[in-house]
Amino acid sequence: MQGPHLIEFSKVGAPGLGYLSVAQNSELPFPIQRVYWTYFTPDEVLRGHHAHHDLEQLIFAVSGQITFTLEDLNGQQQTFELSRPNIGLYIPRLYWRTIRFSHYAVLLCLASHEYDEADYIRDYDEFQRLGGRLKA
Repeated sequence: MQGPHLIEFSKVGAPGLGYLSVAQNSELPFPIQRVYWTYFTPDEVLRGHHAHHDLEQLIFAVSGQITFTLEDLNGQQQTFELSRPNIGLYIPRLYWRTIRFSHYAVLLCLASHEYDEADYIRDYDEFQRLGGRLKA
């Protein structure tokens, strides 16, 4: 399984005119099944606090800055800061995440599956047990 990483998408345009970036299924690590966005998240709120059994995501900060702290099943953490709309963060399955938004940040997510509540791991102890770090 490939770990989380940044993917840079090309941009077309020029200063003073604006830019366009495109994400096509043929260039992504998975076919897109769902698209959602979050906005107006207060910057003092820490979001996320979950992982997914099967879902993969590609996340963009289309506006503002968004900081992700990701943790794998072995407890290894990585931090990614998104602030350019043509840079996406690929998040594979089974990564715990916490998310901090700057004021007026907008997050856009391309997801590999439609919404399924059963796919969420919302209990950190359960996540640790999946990695064998915590006994049942």
